[in-house]
Amino acid sequence: PVFPAFSGRLLEDPAMTDPTRNLPAPTRRQFLGATAFAGAAAILGASGCATSGSQATARIAPTVQSGRVKRPGSNEPIRMAIIGTGGMGTGHAHAFMNFNARGDEKVQVVALADPCDDRRANCFKACVDKQPGVEVQETRDYREVLSRDDIHGVLIASPEHWHAQHAIDALEAGKDVYCEKPMTLELGEALQVRKAVLAHPDQIFQVGTQMIMLPKYKAAREAIKQGKIGPAVWSQTSYCRNSTTGEWNYYGINPAWQPGVNLDWEAWCGRLGPRQWDPKVFARWRRYKDFSTGIIGDLLVHVMTPLIFALDAGWPTRVVATGAHVVDLDMENFDQVNLTVQFENGHTMVIAGSTANEVGLETMIRGHKANIYLNGRHCDIRPERIFVDEVDREEITCPDIGNDQDQLRLNWLASMRSREPAASNIDLASKVMVAVDLAAKSMWTGHAYQFDPETHKVTRV
Repeated sequence: PVFPAFSGRLLEDPAMTDPTRNLPAPTRRQFLGATAFAGAAAILGASGCATSGSQATARIAPTVQSGRVKRPGSNEPIRMAIIGTGGMGTGHAHAFMNFNARGDEKVQVVALADPCDDRRANCFKACVDKQPGVEVQETRDYREVLSRDDIHGVLIASPEHWHAQHAIDALEAGKDVYCEKPMTLELGEALQVRKAVLAHPDQIFQVGTQMIMLPKYKAAREAIKQGKIGPAVWSQTSYCRNSTTGEWNYYGINPAWQPGVNLDWEAWCGRLGPRQWDPKVFARWRRYKDFSTGIIGDLLVHVMTPLIFALDAGWPTRVVATGAHVVDLDMENFDQVNLTVQFENGHTMVIAGSTANEVGLETMIRGHKANIYLNGRHCDIRPERIFVDEVDREEITCPDIGNDQDQLRLNWLASMRSREPAASNIDLASKVMVAVDLAAKSMWTGHAYQFDPETHKVTRV
């Protein structure tokens, strides 16, 4: 099928070019048009910087009252809640409970929120079975969880269109936050989350891009700072995989799901509703452009984040991208994407993503005098031919840290105790979201986009 491109009409709206400005208050019809649970998010919406077809709406604002920051005592278990108990949220629950069982960290999962009863029940059973004696709350309404003053941190594993509202509400409620990637669906939302994080400097905020924990990227950053490769000219990376049945179709559909009976479909849709019940959208929302940027936000953020960290090249300032439907014609999002991202200092990053072929690009940073190869565990510096007499080849040996996602989770917990910033922080995540959002715009409209780091305005080239 041929999917219609985003018309771009919202790009002429001032809200598109200044997503942080004050927008008109919602109408009474907007206010009354959603369920009690989803209402606030539906009217406050995402942002004025919409991607690939969603509507620009009023700014997101907190829907919960401000709360006191609750910090764990030195010998006290960290008490955490999970918002969104699908595959990712339940996987996180198991991981944190395993930390506690192994003695890696004192942590308890004490509350779960999800509008789908069977997903929540599955996670609840796991928590009760693995945490004898620990009382676990379960609810459809995440605000009930945030209202508790005994919870230290919240892990957000809801669909992308809910990330911003959940994160802002959790920060307002005084909780430390671990937000799954991508940080938000759209750039305007990301800038609002950024504002909320900066307004709560005593709280910890982490984004779930675990490759930032791989030591080779820190080694590359230091090598660049020390001038070992000369000016970093351009870099490349990719996230490519293949499937015989279509990417994200492995998320199963439960025929027992009944909106209004065992799941709140309107609450799940939030600001992207109301719309007709569609179990494919509910289970496999990453395939649909209203709900996800697909490969860009779900896969490429993993490889872009640590590379942007290593380069320390400033904000992305210009992005152009292409997307194609090559094999998976049933998927609305593209199954092949290619991005070119330019940064403040002139550095250019080339990124490839595919769900129709698993052979990607070698991850590397090209400098004027030498190149850094990052495909393996170590940081391998090789001089350019004309600089072999000036630059020695060097392999910086990096330790095996095991499961990098576990390391990121532990980093969040350690930050909650020390109050030191987490590794995958708001500054890094904000820069990644510029690349994600502008790439999505470019793919659907056929234009390049510029971002002004001073004003945070987006303009179409």
